[in-house]
Amino acid sequence: MGILNVTPNSFYDGGKLTDEKSVLRQVEKMQYEGGTFIDVGGYSSKPNAEFVSEDEELQRVIPIIKMIVKEFPNAILSIDTFRSRVAQQSIENGAAIVNDISAGTLDKNMMQSVAQLRVPYIMMHMKGSPQTMQSLAKYDDLIKEMLFYFSDKIATARSFGINDLIVDPGFGFAKTIEHNFELLSKLEVLQMLELPLLAGVSRKSMIYKTLQTDAEHALNGTTSLNTISLLKGAKILRVHDVKEAVECVKIWKEMKD
Repeated sequence: MGILNVTPNSFYDGGKLTDEKSVLRQVEKMQYEGGTFIDVGGYSSKPNAEFVSEDEELQRVIPIIKMIVKEFPNAILSIDTFRSRVAQQSIENGAAIVNDISAGTLDKNMMQSVAQLRVPYIMMHMKGSPQTMQSLAKYDDLIKEMLFYFSDKIATARSFGINDLIVDPGFGFAKTIEHNFELLSKLEVLQMLELPLLAGVSRKSMIYKTLQTDAEHALNGTTSLNTISLLKGAKILRVHDVKEAVECVKIWKEMKD
């Protein structure tokens, strides 16, 4: 899953895609490199991200989705949003998956909307909002609490009639670096949920702070963590660098076969 941030303030690639040409060039590159999905986001969810209104988020993502669908009709797009109205309009304009960092917590209408749209739903583990989540990074038993969280969210989604669910453990969301590495070390436990796992570790602070570098120089660390994620059961890698992630998958498949 290639990340396409159409935001001015995302932690790694914010502000890089500033016009139609640069967006289309990036989509073409990700498809050429073997990306299966493209995840379009118009609201940065980095810690302490500034608030973006619903109308502004729509103005950012809907023209981009329309443009991609026109130029790359075979592209599979997901919309990275926690707002049901943004999800609905995105699907109506050609997106095929809803990727919700809040698993319905930040918009009580989200799950009902996804059920009506009849599309796959990615639900992530997080506490609070992007503005408050890091202050809530406290757990007695991280994995146990995450299993309870997902069990509850999955039951709610099923009650609305959502059939296709994907679980994202939410690396970096309401979690310290220590929490992130504990989660990575025990990621296979989440296979108990019997749903596909999505791992999103690409260029995150758990990598670059550990390596005492920055997001720009965190590709090698990202490749390491992507490989570990695959070995521990991840089925989807959400990444900034598609080529390198596809290479991880190819090598993992060779070993697996």
